[in-house]
Amino acid sequence: MTTSSSTAPSRGRIRVIMAKPGLDGHDRGAKVVARALRDAGMEVVYTGLHQTPEQIVQTVIQEDADAVGLSVLSGAHMTLFARVIELLHDNDVTDVVVFGGGIIPEADIPQLEQLGVARIFTPGTTMESIVSWVRANVGQPTRTDR
Repeated sequence: MTTSSSTAPSRGRIRVIMAKPGLDGHDRGAKVVARALRDAGMEVVYTGLHQTPEQIVQTVIQEDADAVGLSVLSGAHMTLFARVIELLHDNDVTDVVVFGGGIIPEADIPQLEQLGVARIFTPGTTMESIVSWVRANVGQPTRTDR
């Protein structure tokens, strides 16, 4: 499912992949975040449920994304985030900001940050704060091929 604005896409907008890795079948939160980012003027591609890390990274590459947001509610966040980051590095994708959210224990957040996750949003985070964070930390794309 591609979520995009009703206006024609313009180069220079932040492009975000929203993904649901693993077997978790609950995607309402990911869809709400995708809609909030889209409504804030970003280009958003939602990959759908049950994506493998390999599928997610291929989408990031194919869509020339600036960021990837991972939503994990299944408890497999350490494994899934680590694999996505590993595959991004293996594919020399070093300029994509990785962020995420879901049911992630506070104690695991420092480890995820050490892996390279820029930010974890826990339940109760406002859409306004997520949009503001993405704008501040992803910024406008600077790649010349856009």
